Amino acid sequence: MPPPPLLPSRSLKRGYDYIVVGSGSGGAAVTRRLVDAGADVLLIEAGPAGIGVADIDDPARWTALIRSGFDWGYDYAPSPLVDGRTIGIPRGRVLGGSSATNAMLWYRGHPADYDAWEAVGAIGWSFADVLPYFRGCEDWQGGENAWRGAGGPLRIERDPDPHPVPLALVEGARELGVPAVDDANGADNEGAGLADFNISGGSRFSSARGYLWPVFERENLTVAVNSPAVELGIDGRRCIGVKYLHEGTLVETRAAEGVVLALGAIGTPRLLMLSGIGDPADLGSLGIATRHALPGVGRNLQDHPLVQAINFRAKRPLGPVRGNGGGTMVNWKTQAGLAQANAHAFPVQGPSATAEAAAAHDLSGDVFAIGAGLMRSRSRGHLRLLGAEPDAPMEIQPNFLAEPEDVADLIDAVDFVMALTGTAAFRDWFAGHAAPARRLDRRETVAFIRSACSTFFHACGTCRMGEDELAVVDSRLALRGIDGLHVADASVIPVIPTCNTHAPATMIGERAADFLLEPARNLHVGRRTRTEELP
Repeated sequence: MPPPPLLPSRSLKRGYDYIVVGSGSGGAAVTRRLVDAGADVLLIEAGPAGIGVADIDDPARWTALIRSGFDWGYDYAPSPLVDGRTIGIPRGRVLGGSSATNAMLWYRGHPADYDAWEAVGAIGWSFADVLPYFRGCEDWQGGENAWRGAGGPLRIERDPDPHPVPLALVEGARELGVPAVDDANGADNEGAGLADFNISGGSRFSSARGYLWPVFERENLTVAVNSPAVELGIDGRRCIGVKYLHEGTLVETRAAEGVVLALGAIGTPRLLMLSGIGDPADLGSLGIATRHALPGVGRNLQDHPLVQAINFRAKRPLGPVRGNGGGTMVNWKTQAGLAQANAHAFPVQGPSATAEAAAAHDLSGDVFAIGAGLMRSRSRGHLRLLGAEPDAPMEIQPNFLAEPEDVADLIDAVDFVMALTGTAAFRDWFAGHAAPARRLDRRETVAFIRSACSTFFHACGTCRMGEDELAVVDSRLALRGIDGLHVADASVIPVIPTCNTHAPATMIGERAADFLLEPARNLHVGRRTRTEELP
């Protein structure tokens, strides 16, 4: 494998065609496509380059990145629904965003997920509309077919030597009636099988590596790392630039064609509100002058609730961690009549528990775990600023377990995981319960879920797209009421899909670039700053 590239150091100019704020899944994709089209692009990233960092590159060490210098360190606010606990919500603060710090899973969910987007007002976002963009992202090890892409920026592989506990999960699920699935990124994601990862040659394949590294040397790309954005430049009804800290100095850079926000479901609404775009009542209470009223900013927060996790004693040592510490997955229906799978489980090659659950149970010795969660969660939350300063705290509340149906589905999910250890597949591994310490009745299971409820890190929906008054962006990802401002990250998702959000956010970035470039395909890009035509 060639050595990683050096990030070129370029002097900042006063203006560019486009400024992209945030270099994660969506931001990296839109940046690359704009650069490929010949636009002059400034990419602003709050965190460092993160190139050549062992904890980032080694798939087995990704959990070390949580609460590290590459993590924003956000928390979900306490709620009585989760026993008053504070739940950490890791978000990458590094080139590549969360794609450089996550568990590297690549899933797009079920085709019906995107038909649901169109049904609630995201016109042109059905699965038939988005499938070409998913395929365009991919360099799938199995090669191109009707569902998968090859030759795209992001390498996707499966673990060539899975750990036996993850394999037992697949076989045990089959014994319980869950079908095998050869490709959960195909026509249906229900079933048990090997997981798809953004890993190549045993190393993480982040969005930075796939989309950005190959174009570092292009003269029409400038990357400013360690440069947190603090405010948008607004002139009347147009976004004209971005204010950000660069080498400790406040800088304002202009964008001739437009600004693209890709800071994620927490960072994007935060920057909008700090810039005076949001609910006037909320902004006014903080002394922030309203530049543009958009009451939907920060609403509709969604995430998948995770029971972290159900821990079991192992009959023998687990051995070295393989891959990302997982390796397989299972999606299933908690009720036979459901239209699509709503629950998800994954293996952990070691113990896994919230701090509270770990303190209440003995997890010493040889222990493995299975995380269980809900992929069709109904609960909705919010994000609010608690101050007008750029570094002011926020109230980030997902309202986990607010809907009784979510709790009922999680009870079924925990029961399914408990039943797995009674299958022949786990006969050589299961030596007893660890956390919880025994099988639980329904009341006890609810109590355990509340104490063990955590997050899949799938925050989305806080700047949702649509055509109604609470929509923040329209179906072409343009901010409603402000020219020259687009959003290209998971915040625009109207309904959370049944998958990890990295792949959908990447697809959104790809589409954002197409929307931006479409009117200029036969025109000059950056009329005010450039003369060459797009291809």
